[in-house]
Amino acid sequence: MLERLQIIEDRYEEICNLLMMPEIAIDLKKVKDLSKEQKRLETIVTKSRSYRSLLEEEKSLESLINGNDLEIAELAKLEIEGVKEEILKVEEELKILLIPQDPQDDKNIICEIRGAAGGDEANIFAGDLFRMYSKYAEEKGWTIEVINSEPSDAGGFSKIEFMINGDSVYSFLKYESGAHRVQRVPETEASGRIHTSTATVLVMPEVDEVEVDLDLNDVRVDTYRSGGAGGQHVNKTESAIRLTHMPTGIVVQCQDGRSQHENKATAFKLLAARLYEHALQEQEQQVGKERLAKIGTGDRSEKIRTYNYPQNRVTDHRINFTIQQLDRVMNGKLDPIIEALITENQRRQLSKKEV
Repeated sequence: MLERLQIIEDRYEEICNLLMMPEIAIDLKKVKDLSKEQKRLETIVTKSRSYRSLLEEEKSLESLINGNDLEIAELAKLEIEGVKEEILKVEEELKILLIPQDPQDDKNIICEIRGAAGGDEANIFAGDLFRMYSKYAEEKGWTIEVINSEPSDAGGFSKIEFMINGDSVYSFLKYESGAHRVQRVPETEASGRIHTSTATVLVMPEVDEVEVDLDLNDVRVDTYRSGGAGGQHVNKTESAIRLTHMPTGIVVQCQDGRSQHENKATAFKLLAARLYEHALQEQEQQVGKERLAKIGTGDRSEKIRTYNYPQNRVTDHRINFTIQQLDRVMNGKLDPIIEALITENQRRQLSKKEV
Protein backbone atom coordinates (compact mmCIF):
# COMPACT_ATOMS: atom_id res chain seq x y z
CA MET A 1 0.00 0.00 0.00
CA LEU A 2 2.78 2.44 0.87
CA GLU A 3 4.31 1.99 -2.58
CA ARG A 4 1.00 2.76 -4.28
CA LEU A 5 0.48 5.77 -2.03
CA GLN A 6 3.96 7.09 -2.88
CA ILE A 7 3.18 6.89 -6.60
CA ILE A 8 -0.03 8.87 -6.05
CA GLU A 9 1.75 11.47 -3.91
CA ASP A 10 4.44 11.88 -6.58
CA ARG A 11 1.80 12.36 -9.27
CA TYR A 12 -0.03 14.90 -7.09
CA GLU A 13 3.15 16.94 -6.63
CA GLU A 14 3.82 16.70 -10.37
CA ILE A 15 0.35 18.10 -11.15
CA CYS A 16 0.82 20.95 -8.65
CA ASN A 17 4.06 21.89 -10.43
CA LEU A 18 2.51 21.57 -13.90
CA LEU A 19 -0.36 23.90 -12.98
CA MET A 20 2.16 26.63 -12.11
CA MET A 21 3.82 26.47 -15.55
CA PRO A 22 2.91 29.40 -17.90
CA GLU A 23 2.71 27.12 -20.97
CA ILE A 24 0.14 24.95 -19.19
CA ALA A 25 -1.86 27.92 -17.87
CA ILE A 26 -2.76 29.05 -21.41
CA ASP A 27 -4.17 25.63 -22.33
CA LEU A 28 -7.64 25.75 -20.74
CA LYS A 29 -8.49 22.11 -21.50
CA LYS A 30 -5.19 20.93 -19.99
CA VAL A 31 -5.77 23.07 -16.89
CA LYS A 32 -9.30 21.69 -16.52
CA ASP A 33 -8.13 18.07 -16.85
CA LEU A 34 -5.20 18.52 -14.47
CA SER A 35 -7.34 20.35 -11.91
CA LYS A 36 -9.87 17.50 -11.96
CA GLU A 37 -7.13 14.94 -11.41
CA GLN A 38 -5.59 17.07 -8.67
CA LYS A 39 -8.91 17.32 -6.84
CA ARG A 40 -9.46 13.55 -7.13
CA LEU A 41 -5.98 12.74 -5.76
CA GLU A 42 -6.04 15.37 -3.01
CA THR A 43 -8.26 13.30 -0.68
CA ILE A 44 -5.98 10.27 -1.03
CA VAL A 45 -2.83 12.34 -0.51
CA THR A 46 -4.24 13.99 2.65
CA LYS A 47 -5.22 10.60 4.06
CA SER A 48 -1.88 9.10 3.00
CA ARG A 49 0.10 11.78 4.84
CA SER A 50 -2.02 11.21 7.93
CA TYR A 51 -1.33 7.47 7.64
CA ARG A 52 2.44 8.00 7.38
CA SER A 53 2.34 10.31 10.40
CA LEU A 54 0.54 7.65 12.42
CA LEU A 55 3.10 5.00 11.40
CA GLU A 56 5.91 7.33 12.54
CA GLU A 57 4.09 7.91 15.83
CA GLU A 58 3.71 4.15 16.33
CA LYS A 59 7.41 3.65 15.62
CA SER A 60 8.34 6.38 18.10
CA LEU A 61 6.12 4.93 20.83
CA GLU A 62 7.57 1.44 20.30
CA SER A 63 11.02 2.96 20.78
CA LEU A 64 9.90 4.48 24.08
CA ILE A 65 8.36 1.19 25.20
CA ASN A 66 11.69 -0.56 24.60
CA GLY A 67 13.64 2.21 26.33
CA ASN A 68 15.13 2.31 29.83
CA ASP A 69 12.61 4.73 31.40
CA LEU A 70 9.95 2.43 32.83
CA GLU A 71 7.49 5.21 33.68
CA ILE A 72 7.58 6.63 30.14
CA ALA A 73 7.37 3.07 28.75
CA GLU A 74 4.10 2.48 30.66
CA LEU A 75 2.62 5.74 29.32
CA ALA A 76 3.72 4.82 25.79
CA LYS A 77 2.02 1.40 26.12
CA LEU A 78 -1.26 3.12 27.00
CA GLU A 79 -0.98 5.53 24.09
CA ILE A 80 0.11 3.05 21.41
CA GLU A 81 -3.16 1.08 21.55
CA GLY A 82 -5.12 4.13 20.42
CA VAL A 83 -2.60 4.79 17.64
CA LYS A 84 -2.83 1.20 16.41
CA GLU A 85 -6.63 1.43 16.30
CA GLU A 86 -6.39 4.69 14.32
CA ILE A 87 -3.92 3.08 11.89
CA LEU A 88 -6.35 0.20 11.20
CA LYS A 89 -9.19 2.68 10.68
CA VAL A 90 -7.17 4.80 8.22
CA GLU A 91 -5.98 1.67 6.41
CA GLU A 92 -9.60 0.66 5.75
CA GLU A 93 -10.41 4.17 4.52
CA LEU A 94 -7.39 4.07 2.20
CA LYS A 95 -8.42 0.68 0.80
CA ILE A 96 -11.71 2.23 -0.30
CA LEU A 97 -10.02 5.35 -1.68
CA LEU A 98 -7.60 3.17 -3.68
CA ILE A 99 -10.40 1.26 -5.41
CA PRO A 100 -10.01 2.03 -9.14
CA GLN A 101 -12.38 4.88 -9.89
CA ASP A 102 -15.00 4.64 -12.59
CA PRO A 103 -13.63 7.06 -15.22
CA GLN A 104 -17.17 8.38 -15.74
CA ASP A 105 -17.75 9.26 -12.06
CA ASP A 106 -16.96 12.96 -12.31
CA LYS A 107 -19.24 13.53 -15.31
CA ASN A 108 -22.62 15.17 -15.73
CA ILE A 109 -25.49 12.91 -16.73
CA ILE A 110 -28.22 12.67 -19.31
CA CYS A 111 -31.28 10.93 -17.89
CA GLU A 112 -34.42 9.57 -19.55
CA ILE A 113 -37.56 8.60 -17.64
CA ARG A 114 -40.44 6.81 -19.37
CA GLY A 115 -43.87 5.79 -18.16
CA ALA A 116 -44.02 2.01 -18.69
CA ALA A 117 -46.62 -0.51 -17.49
CA GLY A 118 -49.71 1.03 -15.94
CA GLY A 119 -51.01 3.59 -18.43
CA ASP A 120 -51.78 7.05 -17.01
CA GLU A 121 -50.60 6.08 -13.53
CA ALA A 122 -47.19 5.04 -14.94
CA ASN A 123 -46.85 8.44 -16.62
CA ILE A 124 -47.83 10.23 -13.41
CA PHE A 125 -45.20 8.19 -11.56
CA ALA A 126 -42.60 9.13 -14.21
CA GLY A 127 -43.39 12.75 -13.34
CA ASP A 128 -42.98 11.97 -9.63
CA LEU A 129 -39.55 10.44 -10.29
CA PHE A 130 -38.51 13.51 -12.29
CA ARG A 131 -39.55 15.70 -9.36
CA MET A 132 -37.63 13.41 -6.95
CA TYR A 133 -34.42 13.72 -8.96
CA SER A 134 -34.97 17.47 -9.38
CA LYS A 135 -35.26 17.90 -5.60
CA TYR A 136 -32.17 15.72 -5.06
CA ALA A 137 -30.21 17.79 -7.59
CA GLU A 138 -31.34 20.99 -5.85
CA GLU A 139 -30.05 19.67 -2.50
CA LYS A 140 -26.68 18.83 -4.10
CA GLY A 141 -26.36 22.24 -5.76
CA TRP A 142 -26.66 20.74 -9.25
CA THR A 143 -28.61 22.23 -12.16
CA ILE A 144 -31.19 20.54 -14.40
CA GLU A 145 -31.83 21.26 -18.06
CA VAL A 146 -34.80 19.59 -19.77
CA ILE A 147 -33.88 18.35 -23.26
CA ASN A 148 -37.17 16.89 -24.42
CA SER A 149 -40.49 16.14 -22.75
CA GLU A 150 -43.74 14.47 -23.74
CA PRO A 151 -46.33 15.47 -21.11
CA SER A 152 -49.20 13.09 -20.40
CA ASP A 153 -52.81 14.32 -20.47
CA ALA A 154 -53.41 12.79 -17.03
CA GLY A 155 -50.26 14.39 -15.59
CA GLY A 156 -46.59 13.47 -15.50
CA PHE A 157 -44.77 12.39 -18.66
CA SER A 158 -44.85 9.54 -21.11
CA LYS A 159 -41.18 10.46 -21.59
CA ILE A 160 -38.83 13.15 -20.31
CA GLU A 161 -35.13 13.58 -21.02
CA PHE A 162 -32.93 15.98 -19.08
CA MET A 163 -29.33 16.81 -18.17
CA ILE A 164 -28.03 17.22 -14.63
CA ASN A 165 -24.84 19.29 -14.35
CA GLY A 166 -22.71 19.48 -11.24
CA ASP A 167 -19.90 17.93 -9.23
CA SER A 168 -19.51 14.17 -9.87
CA VAL A 169 -23.20 13.68 -10.71
CA TYR A 170 -22.68 10.28 -12.38
CA SER A 171 -20.96 8.85 -9.29
CA PHE A 172 -24.19 9.37 -7.31
CA LEU A 173 -26.86 8.56 -9.89
CA LYS A 174 -25.28 5.80 -12.01
CA TYR A 175 -27.16 3.13 -10.03
CA GLU A 176 -30.61 4.54 -10.93
CA SER A 177 -30.98 2.86 -14.34
CA GLY A 178 -33.71 0.24 -14.43
CA ALA A 179 -37.41 -0.27 -13.77
CA HIS A 180 -38.90 1.58 -10.79
CA ARG A 181 -42.18 0.13 -9.48
CA VAL A 182 -44.85 2.04 -7.56
CA GLN A 183 -47.64 0.55 -5.45
CA ARG A 184 -50.38 2.99 -4.48
CA VAL A 185 -54.05 3.89 -4.88
CA PRO A 186 -54.44 6.15 -7.94
CA GLU A 187 -56.50 9.32 -7.49
CA THR A 188 -58.85 8.05 -10.19
CA GLU A 189 -59.48 4.72 -8.37
CA ALA A 190 -62.88 5.00 -6.69
CA SER A 191 -62.70 1.61 -4.96
CA GLY A 192 -59.43 2.37 -3.17
CA ARG A 193 -57.67 -0.58 -4.77
CA ILE A 194 -53.85 -0.51 -4.86
CA HIS A 195 -52.38 -0.45 -8.36
CA THR A 196 -48.87 -1.43 -9.41
CA SER A 197 -47.24 0.61 -12.18
CA THR A 198 -43.70 1.05 -13.47
CA ALA A 199 -41.52 3.72 -14.97
CA THR A 200 -38.08 3.14 -16.46
CA VAL A 201 -35.00 5.25 -15.84
CA LEU A 202 -31.89 5.37 -18.00
CA VAL A 203 -28.83 7.27 -16.72
CA MET A 204 -25.98 7.97 -19.15
CA PRO A 205 -22.76 9.93 -18.57
CA GLU A 206 -22.34 13.02 -20.72
CA VAL A 207 -19.50 12.27 -23.11
CA ASP A 208 -16.90 14.40 -24.84
CA GLU A 209 -16.74 14.46 -28.64
CA VAL A 210 -13.42 12.60 -28.63
CA GLU A 211 -15.00 9.66 -26.77
CA VAL A 212 -17.49 8.87 -29.53
CA ASP A 213 -16.75 8.17 -33.17
CA LEU A 214 -19.63 10.19 -34.61
CA ASP A 215 -19.53 10.74 -38.37
CA LEU A 216 -21.88 13.62 -39.24
CA ASN A 217 -22.52 11.97 -42.63
CA ASP A 218 -24.25 9.14 -40.70
CA VAL A 219 -26.73 11.53 -39.06
CA ARG A 220 -29.97 12.75 -40.64
CA VAL A 221 -31.15 16.09 -39.23
CA ASP A 222 -34.86 16.97 -39.33
CA THR A 223 -36.52 20.13 -38.03
CA TYR A 224 -40.12 20.46 -36.91
CA ARG A 225 -42.34 22.73 -34.84
CA SER A 226 -42.21 22.29 -31.09
CA GLY A 227 -45.33 21.11 -29.31
CA GLY A 228 -46.66 21.55 -25.80
CA ALA A 229 -46.34 24.48 -23.42
CA GLY A 230 -44.19 27.44 -24.29
CA GLY A 231 -46.33 30.21 -25.71
CA GLN A 232 -46.20 31.73 -29.18
CA HIS A 233 -42.49 31.04 -29.73
CA VAL A 234 -43.00 27.28 -29.50
CA ASN A 235 -45.50 26.78 -32.29
CA LYS A 236 -44.45 29.45 -34.81
CA THR A 237 -40.87 28.35 -35.49
CA GLU A 238 -39.35 25.06 -36.57
CA SER A 239 -36.92 25.10 -33.66
CA ALA A 240 -37.24 21.43 -32.65
CA ILE A 241 -34.56 19.02 -33.86
CA ARG A 242 -34.69 15.29 -34.56
CA LEU A 243 -31.45 13.38 -35.21
CA THR A 244 -31.39 9.89 -36.70
CA HIS A 245 -28.17 7.89 -36.55
CA MET A 246 -28.49 5.75 -39.68
CA PRO A 247 -26.07 2.87 -38.78
CA THR A 248 -27.73 2.09 -35.41
CA GLY A 249 -31.23 3.48 -35.94
CA ILE A 250 -30.93 5.55 -32.73
CA VAL A 251 -33.28 8.56 -32.83
CA VAL A 252 -33.09 11.54 -30.48
CA GLN A 253 -34.97 14.80 -30.41
CA CYS A 254 -34.85 18.10 -28.58
CA GLN A 255 -37.53 20.77 -28.50
CA ASP A 256 -37.26 22.48 -25.12
CA GLY A 257 -34.52 24.95 -26.04
CA ARG A 258 -35.24 28.51 -27.13
CA SER A 259 -33.64 28.23 -30.58
CA GLN A 260 -32.92 25.70 -33.30
CA HIS A 261 -29.18 26.16 -32.73
CA GLU A 262 -29.54 25.45 -29.00
CA ASN A 263 -31.73 22.39 -29.63
CA LYS A 264 -29.32 21.04 -32.25
CA ALA A 265 -26.31 21.33 -29.93
CA THR A 266 -28.20 19.61 -27.10
CA ALA A 267 -29.53 16.88 -29.42
CA PHE A 268 -25.99 16.02 -30.50
CA LYS A 269 -24.98 15.72 -26.83
CA LEU A 270 -27.87 13.32 -26.28
CA LEU A 271 -26.98 11.32 -29.41
CA ALA A 272 -23.33 11.05 -28.33
CA ALA A 273 -24.40 9.77 -24.90
CA ARG A 274 -26.74 7.18 -26.45
CA LEU A 275 -24.07 5.95 -28.86
CA TYR A 276 -21.59 5.68 -25.99
CA GLU A 277 -24.11 3.70 -23.91
CA HIS A 278 -24.85 1.49 -26.94
CA ALA A 279 -21.14 0.77 -27.42
CA LEU A 280 -20.68 0.00 -23.69
CA GLN A 281 -23.57 -2.47 -23.69
CA GLU A 282 -22.17 -4.27 -26.74
CA GLN A 283 -18.72 -4.42 -25.15
CA GLU A 284 -20.05 -5.72 -21.82
CA GLN A 285 -22.14 -8.39 -23.55
CA GLN A 286 -18.94 -9.64 -25.17
CA VAL A 287 -17.03 -9.58 -21.88
CA GLY A 288 -19.93 -11.38 -20.20
CA LYS A 289 -18.87 -11.52 -16.55
CA GLU A 290 -18.05 -7.82 -16.33
CA ARG A 291 -21.56 -6.93 -15.17
CA LEU A 292 -21.72 -9.66 -12.53
CA ALA A 293 -19.83 -7.65 -9.91
CA LYS A 294 -21.98 -4.58 -10.50
CA ILE A 295 -25.03 -3.44 -8.59
CA GLY A 296 -27.61 -4.57 -11.13
CA THR A 297 -27.17 -4.68 -14.88
CA GLY A 298 -28.28 -1.15 -15.69
CA ASP A 299 -30.78 -2.76 -18.04
CA ARG A 300 -34.01 -0.81 -18.51
CA SER A 301 -36.10 -3.96 -17.90
CA GLU A 302 -34.50 -4.88 -14.56
CA LYS A 303 -36.75 -4.12 -11.58
CA ILE A 304 -34.49 -2.28 -9.18
CA ARG A 305 -36.76 -0.54 -6.67
CA THR A 306 -40.30 -0.55 -5.28
CA TYR A 307 -42.03 2.54 -3.85
CA ASN A 308 -44.89 1.35 -1.60
CA TYR A 309 -47.10 4.31 -0.63
CA PRO A 310 -49.52 2.60 1.84
CA GLN A 311 -46.57 1.47 3.97
CA ASN A 312 -44.39 4.55 3.32
CA ARG A 313 -41.68 2.08 2.24
CA VAL A 314 -38.93 2.07 -0.39
CA THR A 315 -37.07 -1.17 -1.15
CA ASP A 316 -34.02 -1.49 -3.38
CA HIS A 317 -34.13 -5.10 -4.54
CA ARG A 318 -30.50 -5.31 -5.71
CA ILE A 319 -29.09 -4.95 -2.20
CA ASN A 320 -32.19 -5.87 -0.13
CA PHE A 321 -32.24 -2.39 1.38
CA THR A 322 -35.51 -1.07 2.83
CA ILE A 323 -36.27 2.33 4.32
CA GLN A 324 -39.60 3.46 5.84
CA GLN A 325 -39.23 7.03 4.59
CA LEU A 326 -40.89 7.08 1.18
CA ASP A 327 -42.32 10.57 1.78
CA ARG A 328 -38.82 11.93 2.37
CA VAL A 329 -37.31 10.00 -0.54
CA MET A 330 -39.89 11.40 -2.98
CA ASN A 331 -38.93 14.87 -1.75
CA GLY A 332 -35.35 14.32 -2.83
CA LYS A 333 -33.90 12.77 0.35
CA LEU A 334 -32.21 10.00 -1.63
CA ASP A 335 -28.89 9.94 0.22
CA PRO A 336 -29.61 6.92 2.49
CA ILE A 337 -30.35 4.75 -0.57
CA ILE A 338 -27.49 6.16 -2.67
CA GLU A 339 -25.01 5.72 0.20
CA ALA A 340 -26.14 2.11 0.75
CA LEU A 341 -25.60 1.38 -2.95
CA ILE A 342 -22.14 3.01 -2.97
CA THR A 343 -21.14 1.11 0.19
CA GLU A 344 -22.24 -2.22 -1.28
CA ASN A 345 -20.41 -1.47 -4.52
CA GLN A 346 -17.23 -0.73 -2.57
CA ARG A 347 -17.64 -3.93 -0.57
CA ARG A 348 -17.96 -5.99 -3.74
CA GLN A 349 -14.92 -4.36 -5.31
CA LEU A 350 -12.84 -4.94 -2.19
CA SER A 351 -13.84 -8.59 -1.96
CA LYS A 352 -13.93 -9.13 -5.75
CA LYS A 353 -17.01 -11.18 -5.05
CA GLU A 354 -19.06 -12.33 -8.04
CA VAL A 355 -22.80 -12.27 -7.34
